[in-house]
Amino acid sequence: MAETTTFPRRLILAGAMITGVMLALAVHMLGVRFGLDLGGLWRKDPLTFMPAGAAIAWWLIAAMGFVGGYVTANLMDSAASGRIPQRMRNFLIAIGVLVLAGAGQAASAPNAIASASGVLAGFAALALGGIMAFCGAHFALKRA
Repeated sequence: MAETTTFPRRLILAGAMITGVMLALAVHMLGVRFGLDLGGLWRKDPLTFMPAGAAIAWWLIAAMGFVGGYVTANLMDSAASGRIPQRMRNFLIAIGVLVLAGAGQAASAPNAIASASGVLAGFAALALGGIMAFCGAHFALKRA
């Protein structure tokens, strides 16, 4: 009988958090390119409402962080026992490379928002992505 190996829980959690944060930041960079920026949260005019683009960006970043952490934790847990087919593994690697390449291209373009607001939005996306990636990975490991 083949012996199943398992990754340590902390290694799975760390890998899932890193992947979730990277995907959340990639979605943030792509969202800024399409006009969905978190910078709308820090408008100086108190009479205007927060734009819908900021709320959509907030939810997209949170969802990508959570889903990225959850899926990565599940994949790392099943990859140790050899339950992922090679074609599926190659497909997932290709999708990850394409998403990160698109985010890199979006990040290299001129920024449409002010630099101070962009830095605050980047840090907010980083924190939100990290928290949600941890929650997704923790939920996936709790279930397993």
